[in-house]
Amino acid sequence: MIDINLIRENPDLVKENIKKKFQDKKLPVVDEVIELDKKKRELQQEGDALRARRNSLAKQIGVFMREGKKDEAEKAKAQSKADNERIAKIESETAEIEQKLKADMMIIPNIIAADVPLGKDDSQNVEGKKYLDHAEKPFEVPYHLDILESLNGIDLDSARRTSGNGFYYLTGDIARLHSAVLSYARDFMIDKGFTYCIPPYMIRSDVVSGVMSFEEMDGMMYKIEGEDLYLIGTSEHSMIGRFMNTILPENSLPQTLTSYSPCFRKEKGAHGIEERGIYRIHQFEKQEMIVLCKPEESDYWYEKLWNYTVELFVSMEIPVRQLICCSGDLADLKYKSCDIEAWSPRQKKYFEVGSCSNLTDAQARRLGIRYKAESGKNEFVHTLNNTVVAPPRMLIAFLENHLQKDGSVYIPPVLRPYMGGKDKILPKK
Repeated sequence: MIDINLIRENPDLVKENIKKKFQDKKLPVVDEVIELDKKKRELQQEGDALRARRNSLAKQIGVFMREGKKDEAEKAKAQSKADNERIAKIESETAEIEQKLKADMMIIPNIIAADVPLGKDDSQNVEGKKYLDHAEKPFEVPYHLDILESLNGIDLDSARRTSGNGFYYLTGDIARLHSAVLSYARDFMIDKGFTYCIPPYMIRSDVVSGVMSFEEMDGMMYKIEGEDLYLIGTSEHSMIGRFMNTILPENSLPQTLTSYSPCFRKEKGAHGIEERGIYRIHQFEKQEMIVLCKPEESDYWYEKLWNYTVELFVSMEIPVRQLICCSGDLADLKYKSCDIEAWSPRQKKYFEVGSCSNLTDAQARRLGIRYKAESGKNEFVHTLNNTVVAPPRMLIAFLENHLQKDGSVYIPPVLRPYMGGKDKILPKK
């Protein structure tokens, strides 16, 4: 949610930003916000004037009664009654306007960064820098599901019986590798100075509406029947919600946190072979990084965060690249965003394994997260989030890049302490 003052003072900038995101249908909402805001302020002024007059009349009534001026007292009482009725009507009308105004403000997207490339959708995202060369393998790389099955590492049939499509059992050394990567990612971020957290896996609706747009919520979140609770789609939601309606001391910033959680998502994804297996699923686990900082520091932290993910993957000897998200591919709360994509030797192309976003103060405004500045004024923090690692997709990249000709999978040195010293996973006999 952007600052209402920006809409009041520079509506053309807000409209131009909407056009850059190719959301022209939202342009009338800006004019509606301006009208609602004007009406709200007019009602507030009228209400303030009536309250002042009511206070003055209360004093006059007392004077008239003491002086025996009964008629004047009755007239003043009648006026006070009429003013009270009008004040009640104003308060009711203002509440309705505020509700509509808030709903409209939630629709208007955050102002995007000046260096965000313009484009309608993800097909127009821009490639950034590549890290590690990807050498061609001297053999054909099987589909990741076939690799997993050859290692006796997955059971999809049982998962379909117990839970349906989009779920899986990981077993043996693959399950251990999954946990090893998460543990390594946890320690990697702790070594970077981040505080490790395990958050609640369910959040209330006011947190959900604060951390994401309504469209995202409908497409992602699982609702707990009969409860005001949703299963989290990522630990970022619960972690940012932790600071809802708080005022942080300036010297407590930046808050640098890394969190582990399972994640639950409705959307199964598009059809086709690349969407089968464990690329898009309803349940997975993830290590996340979250930063709350002062506004002038968010660009600095954005660069650091996505580079941490690159460093992690490079340490596991997996080639990656940065992909800069264009304007049309940015969710409404995002100021700028990029994906980290890993190389797929089988597909001979990169695919997404993580995403980094700077949301400036848009998320903090929704949730009421502020800090006490040196000036004594309460300012909104800036919030950022980034995937450290999400093992289902990471496992695909890991298996394809480290598969050997004999069917074994190479374990890089950084992961061996978490794998009991193993340097490879062997296929089943």
